[in-house]
Amino acid sequence: MTKAASLARVGCCYVLAIGVGAAWLYLGPDSGRLWLDGLVADLLGTLVVFGFSRAYRNSSCYDAWWSVLPPLLAVYWWSESTPDTNDVRAWLVIGVIVVWAVRLTGNWVYAFPGFPHEDWRYPMLREGKSPAAAFVVDLFGIHLVPTLQVFLGLVPAYVAVTRIGRDVGWLDAVAVVVGLGAVALELVADAQMYRFARIKHPGEVMDRGLWAWSRHPNYLGEILFWVSLGIFGLAASPSHWWLVFLGALAMVLLFLLASIPMMENRSLERRPSYQDVIDRVPMLLPRPPRRAR
Repeated sequence: MTKAASLARVGCCYVLAIGVGAAWLYLGPDSGRLWLDGLVADLLGTLVVFGFSRAYRNSSCYDAWWSVLPPLLAVYWWSESTPDTNDVRAWLVIGVIVVWAVRLTGNWVYAFPGFPHEDWRYPMLREGKSPAAAFVVDLFGIHLVPTLQVFLGLVPAYVAVTRIGRDVGWLDAVAVVVGLGAVALELVADAQMYRFARIKHPGEVMDRGLWAWSRHPNYLGEILFWVSLGIFGLAASPSHWWLVFLGALAMVLLFLLASIPMMENRSLERRPSYQDVIDRVPMLLPRPPRRAR
């Protein structure tokens, strides 16, 4: 299947998923809690995507859902909130989310070669399992759990766009700088990796540019984006300090306990010289590069 045809099918999947979620929000029963209505709509949309993943036997149908839904959900929460909410803060929050979403979705579109390609982690998670167990892993591990993590990461955005909160101040400025800086960090890191992939020789490992300062600068950028939403939530409601950074913490755990170990084990299997990069370059938080041995 060509890339264009594959993207068209994923696009149809997302349009249907968004439509199902919107139908729940505007035609379904009202729970009286905006966050709960949004969560149910998010889960219903994810189930639609899961249905497409099963139909095409390819869980990469879900990949871009991570970045497609958050701006829509944030806009819905703002549109349904009290008129007394701080519109300036809401614009700032949604602006940062939209910039992040466009960048990340565009990166996926650029890198996705089309079906039958599937993210290499998904078959690894299903490998060796019975059909029933593979179904459960696909539903929960690949679709629902990531959706819940993203939703948790959006909780501070919900706080920021629905609560009257305080006036916009220096914390909001910090959140904007961190959020846009995170997107820029991911953009540069991905561009450097794509450039390296085009010119590398067999067995070479990436330890140039940002990748000489951190082994996973793209993941660091992703974490910082969710931290920026936490800062927005803190600026809007300091009394909820215990809540607004839970999403960012969940993202840190996701990358430290799952994504980074899987990526590094795969790199070591394919390029044993990657061990030298591990010895010289910090995993996540950057520091000046050291000389190769």
